[in-house]
Order: sequence, then structure tokens, then C-alpha cells
Amino acid sequence: MGLMTALRLNMTNVDDPTADHSERYRAALDMAEYVDERGFTGVSCEEHHLASTGWLPSPLVMAAALAARTRTIRISINALLVPLYDPLRLAEDVAVLDNLSEGRSSFVAGMGYRPAEYHAVSRDWSRRGALMDECLTVMLKAWGDEPFWYEGELVNVTPKPRTRPHPFFFIGGMTAAAAKRAARFGLPFSPPAAMPDVEAVYNDELKRLGAKGFIYRPANGSTITLLHHDPDAAWKTYGPFIMNESAEYSGWKRPGVPRPNETTANSLEHLRSLNSVEILTPQQLVDQILAGRREVVINPLVGGLPLEEGWASLHLLADEVLPRV
Repeated sequence: MGLMTALRLNMTNVDDPTADHSERYRAALDMAEYVDERGFTGVSCEEHHLASTGWLPSPLVMAAALAARTRTIRISINALLVPLYDPLRLAEDVAVLDNLSEGRSSFVAGMGYRPAEYHAVSRDWSRRGALMDECLTVMLKAWGDEPFWYEGELVNVTPKPRTRPHPFFFIGGMTAAAAKRAARFGLPFSPPAAMPDVEAVYNDELKRLGAKGFIYRPANGSTITLLHHDPDAAWKTYGPFIMNESAEYSGWKRPGVPRPNETTANSLEHLRSLNSVEILTPQQLVDQILAGRREVVINPLVGGLPLEEGWASLHLLADEVLPRV
């Protein structure tokens, strides 16, 4: 298995309602085009709403723009909050994206964990599991070749996706319920990190149902990598921006709802020790890859990191690391 290199574009910025986002979105597309030309494996985006940092709320729009600016790189949405959408409209949007990207796009179907996001689109938080099941059922029917009955009417959603029998996607989650849902729908399961107990539930359910599937999880957990020739100096410069994103994410923590990287950092030193973000020298990363590391995910726009610093980190990965491995 070769090295997987991914550009993460969650579009977090400084926590300021007057912050400029336009230049950063244009830079994100430039970065995606740059890494596509240099053979990166994937570019990912994701979905959150009502975020003070501007965390990307429209991943399908972003993915479509990425598809237009790239030619070979895989485009993933990690995750798409399926219950927040109208099922037929979501099926249409995903089918159009699948055609635009020539089948290069995929998504992780997630439920989310914030009641405020459900309230914002008039969805019932208490019914989120049922809403998820309903939406998945409708989408899979909509992508089929035959019309089907939907709320008392016969409908035939068009265009059909390029990828058959349907666009590629996973069921995401960290719970037994998510694992069972993935098995029940005959879909691959994608936890955000190694979770042996939950993965065992998925495999057992597949066996019970006589279904086929597989598990994909990030090889390096949810760690984001940035590069700099002097990591200690970089932590002083980059740290406050990394903390912007970490602080908001920590503020969404809810009792009884598991998430990756749950620990709340109370200082830059604490944040650095958690290893959810690492800053390495190019040589350190080369050494890790030669020793067997198989995944590198870079987020050069994290938390409002200045564009010139983000580009510098990206260039170090593309120009000083990848040619040596």
C-alpha cells in the first residue's frame, strides 16, 4: 500500500464575524489544483453549521468547485450531515456532483452531534436516527433506474449518477448503532479512528445479515500535519490559529456523544501534546514515511492561518518531502 496524501479544506478562520473569507476560498481552490498536479491522493471537505470560525457549511458546493478545478484527485466529504437535507434534493445534488467529478467524489454519511444544526433547518433532533434511515433509503432508490413511490407520488430522479449502482459513500460514526446501520444498508463503515469494539459490531452484523462490506478508517487517526523547518518557532506563530479551531470544536462537546479528539486543550502546550495537530520538519516526515507511515493529511488554512504560511507548509510537503519518498 502506497502513501496517501490528502489536503483537508474545512475552511475554518479566525473567530470574527467581519473576517474576510473570499480570498481564503479562492486560495483553497488554488491549493487543490496545485496538489492535484503533484499527485496527491485526495482533497476533503466537511460540514458544520453556525460556526463562529466559518467552518464550511456547504460541502457539496465546495466539492463541485473542487471537481471543476482538478482532474485526477479524489474528492471526499467527511462528513455530509444527511438528515439535514431533503432526501430527493440531496440525491439530485450528489448525482450532479458524481457526474461533474466523473466519479471522483465520495462522502461519509453522518448524523452530526449538535441539536442547534437540526434546529437551524427545522429538523427534529429526537428523530435523527429515523431521518437518517429515511434519507438513505430514498437516495438509494432515487439513484436506481426505475421510478419509485415517494410520499404518494411516482417519481424518477434525474440525472442518474455516473457511478453505478450509486455514488460511492460510507456510513460514518463511532457507535454500535452507526455500525449496525452501515451493515443493514450493505454499505462500508468509516469510523474516524480505530475502534475495535464498534468495528466488531459491524462485522458481526454483516455476518448475521449475510451481507458484504468493509471498514475504512484514517491510518493516522485524525492527526493534521503541518511542516516548518523550525517546529518550535512555528508553534508560537501557528499555535493561536490552530487553537481557534480546537477551541470551537471543544465547545461543541456533549455528554454521551463520542467524537474524535475529545480532549479540550487549555494552553498551546497542552494542545501540542494532544497530537491532533503536529508540526514537523520535512526531514522528520521523510523519516517517518520511510519507516512505514502511510498517511499524511495537511490543513494549510487551519483556524485562519495566514495564506503565506499555509502555502509555505504545503510547498514543503510537495517539494521537499514527496520527491524523496
